[in-house]
Amino acid sequence: LHPGAITFGRVGLGAATLAVLPRSRMRLRSADRSLMVVVSLVWVGIPFTLFPFAQQYINSAITGMLNGGVPIFAAVIAIFMLRRLPRFVTIAGLIIGFGGVVAISAPSVGEGGTEALGVALVVIATACYGLAINIAAPIQQRYGSIVVMARMLALATLWTAPFGLIGGAGSTFAWSSFLAVAIAGVLGTGVAFVLMGTLVGSVGSTRASVLTYLIPVVALILGVVFRGDVVPPIAVAGAAMVIAGAVLASRRDTSAS
Repeated sequence: LHPGAITFGRVGLGAATLAVLPRSRMRLRSADRSLMVVVSLVWVGIPFTLFPFAQQYINSAITGMLNGGVPIFAAVIAIFMLRRLPRFVTIAGLIIGFGGVVAISAPSVGEGGTEALGVALVVIATACYGLAINIAAPIQQRYGSIVVMARMLALATLWTAPFGLIGGAGSTFAWSSFLAVAIAGVLGTGVAFVLMGTLVGSVGSTRASVLTYLIPVVALILGVVFRGDVVPPIAVAGAAMVIAGAVLASRRDTSAS
């Protein structure tokens, strides 16, 4: 399948899963509807489009390890949004975390060309996640996770539709691909986003993003074992730095009320 078709199918199925729930139809205030447009773009529309294209240039292990930097970006953005000076431990965590991102990226960037482009796309997508969960936290606290995530995925379906329709025209149907996209859409997008949104509203954006600590580890294991990905030692060390930095940066959630 074309990357655009995969993204559109995944987002659309996630939206359809939540649309059947009665609570998803609650009306939002006008100001919050505008924010939901922004959230749908930076949490789903942009990153979900960038990741499949990036993985044409870099392997899944590197992609997953870079995605572990979400808490770092979330912490930095929370600091600027709340205009509060961070504690020393937070600053130390951010420095270590960004150093880890650089270490993970270095081998691919050093190759130049398409690999450097792949890294850049993933970093942009990860930064979008960090921004999105900071914007979504107060909205989720007002309406609940199901309402926010259903509206966000419905809007994101519109943003990803052009790539999906174009990509679908050049793709052929296969049951294995369909089942993979269906599972990713219903469980990995619809259900997972509700759970993540609930956590963001309960504990705040920075602390909620610590779930991404698991992403570098899982991505590394699955990529190496099942896909034969080759990961340089410096990238593995960088993943450890990202996790350590994220732990330090999220010890105190600056976005919680």
